[in-house]
Order: sequence, then structure tokens, then C-alpha cells
Amino acid sequence: MRSPFWPAVTLVAALLGASAPASLARDESEEVRLVLQLTVDGLRADLLTRNIDHLGEGGFRYLLDNGVVFTNAHYRHANTETIVGHATLATGAQPAVHGMLGNVRYDAQADALSYNVEDPEHLPLPVRAEASMGEQVDPAQRLARTKGRSPRALLAETVADKLLKFSAGQAKVFGISGKDRGAIPMAGQGGKAFWMSTDSGDFVTTSFYYDAYPPWVAAWNAKREAEDLAEGIWALLDDPASYAMAHQDDRPYETDLGGYGRVFPHRFGPSDSKLLYTQVLVSPYGDALLAGFAKALVIGESLGDDSTPDYLSVSFSGVDAVNHFFGPASLETEDMVRQLDRTLAEFFLFIDHQVGLEHTLIVLSADHGMPEAPEYASSLGLPAGRLLPETIVTAAQRLGREAFGLDEVVKFYYRPFLYLRAGHIEAAGLDAETVREELARGLTRVPGIHAAVTRSGVGQLTNRDLAARIRNNLHRDREGDIYIVQEAYWFNFDPGPVAVMHGSPWNYDTHVPLIFAGGRVAAGVVHRPIQPADVAPTLAALLGMSAPASAQGTVLPEVFRNAQFTH
Repeated sequence: MRSPFWPAVTLVAALLGASAPASLARDESEEVRLVLQLTVDGLRADLLTRNIDHLGEGGFRYLLDNGVVFTNAHYRHANTETIVGHATLATGAQPAVHGMLGNVRYDAQADALSYNVEDPEHLPLPVRAEASMGEQVDPAQRLARTKGRSPRALLAETVADKLLKFSAGQAKVFGISGKDRGAIPMAGQGGKAFWMSTDSGDFVTTSFYYDAYPPWVAAWNAKREAEDLAEGIWALLDDPASYAMAHQDDRPYETDLGGYGRVFPHRFGPSDSKLLYTQVLVSPYGDALLAGFAKALVIGESLGDDSTPDYLSVSFSGVDAVNHFFGPASLETEDMVRQLDRTLAEFFLFIDHQVGLEHTLIVLSADHGMPEAPEYASSLGLPAGRLLPETIVTAAQRLGREAFGLDEVVKFYYRPFLYLRAGHIEAAGLDAETVREELARGLTRVPGIHAAVTRSGVGQLTNRDLAARIRNNLHRDREGDIYIVQEAYWFNFDPGPVAVMHGSPWNYDTHVPLIFAGGRVAAGVVHRPIQPADVAPTLAALLGMSAPASAQGTVLPEVFRNAQFTH
């Protein structure tokens, strides 16, 4: 049976300027049966190119050699965090539209900060009674009041949702990740999502998606593969002499995560350690487990077994986790990229056997980049430091007292937003916008703060590109009172185990790899500026669909110009 999707592709290609006429038919032997969207959390674009000489033949290199490689892909929002980037990739919209302004948002109804994919009405499905021992290291998840999760806070349609509608519900749609916020937005409102629990090492979901685990998930979790890593080690993949960062294996700002160590080999804790599964995620084995779960999913759900394209998003969390604890210029991150390359090679072999790479359309990108640790940046002569929330809040409270006689004007701060006590301002008979503007002006003089702006003040920034990125990160129902932008290479987060933090509008955080491969897409390299918001509209066009409803990105014509069609 010929797929209903691909006749439209030749028409789209013709409209975009492809050389083949619209009348040419799609070669049925190479119709796409699976869309595989790969996201490598925290993979700054040059982390891939820096390791290019040590890549194998079947992983990243398969994509680089056979795909359209966009070398100049930058996010155009200011708060480059995990949920923001994933939601942008999924919807083709900016945060101002899809509503995911950050990993944490203000919940007006509860008058509290909330984890962005938190949903108390949809709690996790139980896996095993004893799986409740994990210690929460993730700063964003610490603010979650429940373990309930769903995509209900996402305000825009995803390309996966569009595929479900376009296929009349026949497409199978899944999003999986080491993190809940890496899986949930990609699956959209209509797909299914699974993620790895740092409580148990199991892959879990919630009642939003299922009433009970499918048998193949229960069988996977019963193998206890994460638990089998207890008291094992993470050793280097290759000869230490082959690593550019071999001389940087022990630096004082790196984190020793519960005895995990700052040097190779890193040792996992015992099976009863509260940090065991976090340590697994901060290693190549978390990504390998995810790839293994993805294989079980493809088989268990029969993905790619008919002419209706299915969708699978796989978001690898390991590079980001290692970057946070050791920094991108570390031996650990260098080895992570090499080991992920091997994991991808094995996964692609499986996909080729199970579905056929000729039937698989792959897009790979990242949700954000990553800066160097401020101490490392300083050693290279760059001005850098650590800007802590306490510093920002203390300065704002002082400004409120000095300028307006207000005590405790700050409600709370969670980057990038400072939230003020509207009731205090109103009770004092003050104009709220006047207070916000005065505090913003004062905060801009705090060392480490590049800009502090209100919504109305964004237009006064002389850096027009920065102003546009901040506007893209504002939503009237969810934004705070003052947006804080740190200076380049300045850390802006809580003190604690996290050594390095992304989330800025600077190039090291916005620059990510972007590659389309598979199907009939031929190889090519494109250097013009594009954005990850272009991914969803391009995927939609490749499938012959309209773009997701709120998409703001544009179709990337190079993907079609490089496509070849047959009579």
C-alpha cells in the first residue's frame, strides 16, 4: 500500500524549488515509516565537532555523512533551559507562544513556584513498592510538590500532535528520555511519554498516559538493568592519550556526587545508595539504558511496521548531566560524546534491522548548549564569576527599602525572573510599573548582571537581538516582574552540587547541532543562520502536513532541494 504522505512531499519539494517536477511519484520502497527525533540534552554544537576525529562510522558520522547538516542553528529565546528547548523543537513556536518559559514557572493559583510539567492530578503509575529512595539533586524538581506529571501546561500543538490528527489517529507517537521534561513535551498532548526515575532506575509514566504499564514496559523494568550497575565503574572508552582533555581530569569546581569522584574511573554507589540512579544518569550508561528501552519500545509497539509513519522522540540526558557536574571542557564530557556515538551506532543498526534506515527520517538537535565553568573561563582570561540568587534578592530588597520604603518587596527569585509582592506595592499606594523599573535599573548595576528589564523596558535595550530573545521568552500569564540576564560566562544559579549552568541568551547556550537525515534526504552542509523552531515545520512538510498550529519557524528548503525523487 502506498503511503498517503509521500505524494504530497514531491509537491512540497517542487513548490520550494527542488529540481524534480511535482508529477514524479515517490519511490514506495523508500517511504518513511518512522520519524526518529533525537535530542542530545546540552550538546553545544562544537562539542560534536571537537570530537569529530574520534567518531566511529555508524553513529554521529552516519548523520554527518548522509544528512543535511546545519552548522549555524541558534535558539532565539533568552532562557535556554531543557523544557524551553524541547518545547520549541516540538512545536516550532517560541516560548512566548508555547508557554514553557523555563523549567520552573509561577503558579498564580497556588501563589508558588511550580515545576513546569508537574500535574498533581496525574500521579506516577506504581512500579514497585520499594522504589522511593532517591535523593533529589535536580534543583528544578525540588520545587515540585507532587510527582504527578503531564503535558497540560504546554500551550501549543506539537508536530507529533499534528501527525496524530493527520493520520486519523493511526500513527503511534512516543517520547522517551532520561528526564521527564525531555520526554513529555515531545510526545505532545496525544502521545505517550516515559522517562527514567532516579528513585528506582525504572522507566516510568503517569496516569495521564496509561492506566497500567504495557507488558513490554513491565518486562523491561523487571530486568533491573540500572540496579545491576551498582558498585560498577565508568571507565574511559579509549586510550587516555587520545583525549584532548586528559590533563583536566581533576579540577576543584567539579562535583564529587556522593562518592562518585572527580577523576576516572568513576565508581557507582551500592544498590541502596540514594544517589545511585542519579550517578547512572551522569554517565554513558544512562544513555545506553535509554537506547535499550527505545529498542524495546520499537518492538513492543511495532513502530514502523506499516505505511503510516510513526513518531519516536529519544532525548538523551547524559551529556547535559555530565556538563553540569564536570563542565563541557572536561575529560568526562569528551568521553561522554564518544560513548554516546557508540550508543547511537548500535541503535541505528537496530533501527536498520527492525525498520530500515531507508524508511526512517531522522532529525538530531539539542535543547541548549552549555558555557564553560566560570573558574575555567577566568583561567582563560575571560571575566566571569558566580551570581547567586541571594545576591540578587538582597540587592532588590535593599533597593525597595531605599527607593520606596518597602520591606520585603521580593516574593521570590528563580531565574530568569524576579517576582515582586504586588500586595505590598499596592498597599503602599505606589505605581507597580514605577517600582519595577526602578528596581530593574538598580539591579543592572549589580556585578554579574548584564541586564535587568521589565516587559515595558525590553524595548530600551540597545542590543536589539537580546531584546528580541527576551521578548520571545515572555508570556503575560507566566512571566515574572523583572527578567535578569547574567553577563557572559557568569554562573547564575543556586550554590550546591551543580558546577556549571546554562540558561543564558549568549551564543554558547544557543548554538546547537541540527541534522536531517534518512528518507530520501541527501547529504549537504548549510551555513546560513537558522533556528531549531524550524524543525517542526520542516518535519511537517516532509510528511505532507501543515505545520503545527502555532509554529513560528519556517520550512528549511535545503532539506527539499537536496532530496532526490524517482519516476
